[in-house]
Amino acid sequence: MRSRNPVFSRRGFSRDSGYAGFNTAPQAGGPAVATQGNPYAQGNPYAQPVGNPYAQNPYAQQDVQHGAPPQAPVTTGRMTIDDVVLRTGSTLGVLVLTAALSWALLPVDDANLSRSYGIGIGAALIGMVLAFVQAFKRKASPALILSYAAFEGVFLGVISSVVDNRIASGAAMQAVLGTMAVFVGVLVAYKAGWIRVNRRFYGFVMAAALGFILLMMVNLLFAVFGGGDGLGFRSGALGVVFGVIGVILGACFLALDFKQVEDGIAYGAPREEAWLAAFGLTLTLVWIYLEFLRIIAILNSSD
Repeated sequence: MRSRNPVFSRRGFSRDSGYAGFNTAPQAGGPAVATQGNPYAQGNPYAQPVGNPYAQNPYAQQDVQHGAPPQAPVTTGRMTIDDVVLRTGSTLGVLVLTAALSWALLPVDDANLSRSYGIGIGAALIGMVLAFVQAFKRKASPALILSYAAFEGVFLGVISSVVDNRIASGAAMQAVLGTMAVFVGVLVAYKAGWIRVNRRFYGFVMAAALGFILLMMVNLLFAVFGGGDGLGFRSGALGVVFGVIGVILGACFLALDFKQVEDGIAYGAPREEAWLAAFGLTLTLVWIYLEFLRIIAILNSSD
């Protein structure tokens, strides 16, 4: 069963332990071919018997020889890597723009810190609501995704300015570089086949992520009602450890995002699906950036 949430749902995972979708012949317009070499023979989420969402896509590949890599059609009606890059760039561009504006227009000196911080938290809450609305929609809404990016950018601009100006000078740039390094590293490892994105990998990442989130929620509740740092999972040496775990989980989600993009292209996903790919990538990159920013803040505040 596939969740409608693009954050917690990754299409196209095989039921075996091999490379999902590698060296196979996806057929978006028809049922999967039940051959020994096809890892999707028993578990193709796009095959018609289990409700292929792209089965009626007129732009999907129809004549693909088994064992041959999928060939991009000449039409522009289906998702391509260029569509994903363009929409991801647009989403991240909006996020960076609003982050820069909030950094410049919302000072974090002693006189204005409370107001700026309140605006940042409010923007984060609005962005979270928009993200959940999009996550449970059947189709991508570019307006929702770009609005999420705008509000999330305001929050990131404020929190980055606070850390950079009051805790560790240059922290924001260090976090950006760290996020870019993780992105490039995971992309290279994924393309080289060093990361096996299969059903087992998916289950492990989802279980670890849910456990991590629940633990952080418990820590937050203790901090709200008990004061201080709660259970100490987000501060001190333990905070650094959990920050590193958060970065590793974010890297795993990047691999899932890359697999989702690969499956969407191979199985003839409609062009608007590129917005969901951009949405998932943006969420993951924001997660990794915040974890890096927290680690840098903890390390510098302990000096």
